[in-house]
Amino acid sequence: MTSTRIPGRRFLHSPGPTPIPDEVLHAMSRQPMDLGDPRVDATIAACEHGLKRLLQTEDADVFMVAANGHGAWEAVIENVAAPGEAVLVPGTGHFSEQWALQTEALGRRVVRTPWIEGWPIDVEAVEQALRDDKAHAIKAVFTVHTDTSSGVTSDLAATRRAIDRAHHPALFVADVVASLAAAPFAMDALGVDVALGASQKGLMCPPGLGFVAVNAAAFAAAQRNPAPRFYWDWVRRKSELSYRKFCGTAPQNLLMGLEAALGLIFEEGVDAVHARHAQLAGAVHAAVAGWSEGGALGFFAQDPASRSVSVTTITVPPGTDVDALRTVARERFQVAMAGALGPLTGRGFRIGHLGDCNPAMILGAIGGVEAALVVQGIPVGAGGTACAVQHLAANYIPASITRRGA
Repeated sequence: MTSTRIPGRRFLHSPGPTPIPDEVLHAMSRQPMDLGDPRVDATIAACEHGLKRLLQTEDADVFMVAANGHGAWEAVIENVAAPGEAVLVPGTGHFSEQWALQTEALGRRVVRTPWIEGWPIDVEAVEQALRDDKAHAIKAVFTVHTDTSSGVTSDLAATRRAIDRAHHPALFVADVVASLAAAPFAMDALGVDVALGASQKGLMCPPGLGFVAVNAAAFAAAQRNPAPRFYWDWVRRKSELSYRKFCGTAPQNLLMGLEAALGLIFEEGVDAVHARHAQLAGAVHAAVAGWSEGGALGFFAQDPASRSVSVTTITVPPGTDVDALRTVARERFQVAMAGALGPLTGRGFRIGHLGDCNPAMILGAIGGVEAALVVQGIPVGAGGTACAVQHLAANYIPASITRRGA
């Protein structure tokens, strides 16, 4: 009988889901509790306080939902704008457009700023759109911090300044799904009114838990908003009762996992986590620069400063079978990576480098991808793996802890 077992561990380097630490898996394996058990409230409180600490907010309320990032989007839409009202969605690529389409599907109007491929948000266009809104019809600016399709991270502080220069009262909403626990983010200092995220990326948990952090201005807007809603309603969810907080039974095992993951992040140190992500992203960027010498591959993000520490999008020549490349990487070399999405479909592939990752894992991923490129006959120059090795050798970061893989 032929065994179907694959020795070792397949490397997961999509931009989400990401590798889950053993501590998180073990925490999630515990039995759920009855709803009256005080440990349920303690777990919820630990997650709320941990998220506030990670988001760097003192006053915002945290509402968690049993949903992915799209569910968190919907919670924002339903609370900050009534049907027929408008929001501004600055162009960042696939995910800003998906958020815009979801907003329109829920009966709201969307004002878009153009997306220039390979570049971050055009903050001048944001400012002009708000200046043009003389009647202040725009209720919020929905901003994607890191667009995981393009691999581009936009400057939230610059977007906040654009809103302020326009003297516009719109709420500033930041999607930090792909950036939280990978890149610095300080909700209060940035003047963000609503931050939203999800569990399956930098937070090192399975998909299924979304959250929003809502400051007083945003909560007041939700209180004024006549839009019919129930499950997503922040006003209804603001309660000391766990059953009210989750509009029903809390997803206990996901919360157990999140509590464990936040503990790991704080044990390592948030600054150390950010430094590690920057180090690993630098290794991937060095590899792509090496591969680009072959004349076939390149960075989608044109401005090096905007290249994400979470995921890198690599362009390929026209006619490249990206799905075949991914299959070879996954099935022959045990490295799972992602294709590009939306308007970039077929034009590139993505390597995720966020969450529970370390240099050895990144080198394994880069080596496996390079091997797949060679098999597929795609020129890789002198080789990106060697460039990544040189980067890591020159950018050593002493581990703040050595207990776990990261």
